[in-house]
Amino acid sequence: MKAVVIHAAKDLRIEEREVEALGPGQVEVAIEVGGICGSDLHYYNHGGFGTVRIREPMILGHEVAGTIKALGEGVSSLAIGDRVAVSPSRPCNACDYCLKGQQNHCLNMRFYGSAMPMPHIQGAFRQRLVAEQWQCHRVADGVSINEAAMAEPFAVTLHAVARAGSLTDKRVLVTGCGPIGALAIIAARAHGAREIVATDVMAAVLAKALAVGADRVIDVASNPEELSAYSANKGYFDVQFEASGNERALRSGLDVLRPRSTVVQLGLGGDVSIPQNLVVAKEIEMKGTFRFHEEFSLAVDLIGTRRVDLKPLLTGIFPVENAVDAFEAAGDRTRSMKVQLAF
Repeated sequence: MKAVVIHAAKDLRIEEREVEALGPGQVEVAIEVGGICGSDLHYYNHGGFGTVRIREPMILGHEVAGTIKALGEGVSSLAIGDRVAVSPSRPCNACDYCLKGQQNHCLNMRFYGSAMPMPHIQGAFRQRLVAEQWQCHRVADGVSINEAAMAEPFAVTLHAVARAGSLTDKRVLVTGCGPIGALAIIAARAHGAREIVATDVMAAVLAKALAVGADRVIDVASNPEELSAYSANKGYFDVQFEASGNERALRSGLDVLRPRSTVVQLGLGGDVSIPQNLVVAKEIEMKGTFRFHEEFSLAVDLIGTRRVDLKPLLTGIFPVENAVDAFEAAGDRTRSMKVQLAF
């Protein structure tokens, strides 16, 4: 089978790999599409992120969907021919965190396409993937396989919403409107947000934010005063989803948040400096959010029942043979939101 393998920064290759053996409780999935994620781009452009570096060749990818081609012994919940979205999250379900229901913090997590451990966890950008049956979630009839492959990043934002608490009747600020920020808008709307304002520094992504449900967008590069106006009377917003990883975006959000509001940090970045006195005086809660677990099933269900529409976010589909072109396109925010590979 063909697989998309990263060797070092800017060294991405299409290689032939053997299909894994099918074991009890497992299924073989013919992967049809895979979405390129921010972490995939970090591996491609920089050879890793933070202290995580590529130390051996690794198959990339974790946003995938396809069709079941073979069943292992004891599989009863799925059938050959089923179209499925595959959760890349494979917790051990035996460590202290798993037993507390915090599988996203599993001490022995095997998350597709991760260079954190050594040997690396091989990813899902391959033509055939052997997965546990419980990883695979059936895709509803009439839902494109491309939409199904966006269940993983959507699950990330559903977990962020869970960390924020109830959004019913809340005013929400989303800073950073890349794929995760745009999906946060969709997730917040689905969970009852009254008003959603989104900010970024690029007009192209702000247009997408409007298309997926933001009530208003602000280009903070050219019109920062439009956001600053919300700081009157100690602030306006109840929740901020910070999806840029940018210190200025976080600080500007703190200025316009109401007392006893919540910041949920989605974007990854370096160390930041925050106005601690402001956080204290407004009694602002700051929360991190990391991956997901049970939200993957919810994501597939929301997509399948048409309660959310992710189609506007898909901006490019490339054949696997053109993976380098796909990664270059995915890294260009002026023209791409979510780019997928077709296997």
